Amino acid sequence: MDGKERTSWSEGVTFGLQSGMAVIPYALLTAYRKLNLTGSETLLLIHLLSFRQIEGKDFPSLEELQAVTGRSASVIAGELQKLIKEGFLKIEAGSDERQGLHYERYDFSGLYDKLGRYLSSQRNSTALGADSNSFQRGARSSSSEKGEWIQSGVVSGEAESPSLFVVFEKEFGRPLSPMECETISGWLDQDRYPEELILLALKESVFAGKVYFRYIDRILLEWSRNRVKNAQDVKAYSQRFRGGS
Repeated sequence: MDGKERTSWSEGVTFGLQSGMAVIPYALLTAYRKLNLTGSETLLLIHLLSFRQIEGKDFPSLEELQAVTGRSASVIAGELQKLIKEGFLKIEAGSDERQGLHYERYDFSGLYDKLGRYLSSQRNSTALGADSNSFQRGARSSSSEKGEWIQSGVVSGEAESPSLFVVFEKEFGRPLSPMECETISGWLDQDRYPEELILLALKESVFAGKVYFRYIDRILLEWSRNRVKNAQDVKAYSQRFRGGS
């Protein structure tokens, strides 16, 4: 390397270091496969951490994530959906009363919890094989603890959800935002609404010409209060509500 090349290299390194350095958990780099994460999902998490630490952006847009990953918005949205669904990320919403601003941000506590459990299992386990099997069951996460994984041969929420998200994207005519994906996941996992009921609520909103999430959520809440649980209940409730026979 001659003097000119050395100077150019030195200037490049200096510029890179001055741009900032993100702190990435080493366990994420070494254990992401044990967490059932793909390489692209891991890189997405790294980018989200970097946006927060270097640029002060707690909720980068899909366009910003596209620019750094080189992947399409729909692919990124799908990966974010999975990370949220499996408990690696959460989306927090809040407001700054002094500035009157509403904000959203990613919460990484689920990721750190999974990494902590993995490191603990590695340290305490006496058998590596048992260690791996035990963690892979736990890595499906806090989602499992919330009853997301349904047993006894019933299709799980994870298997059902993609088709539900696709239907919503078709009706809305665009990819869903991470917050919208979390809303649907919340209907399934927290509110325990059957997928059939969610699709019927979407259908009602389309007929009413009010295709937005808040309206659909109000429909589901109203049905829940009136113990409407399936298509037959919806039909009977609609007839009573509209004064039908």
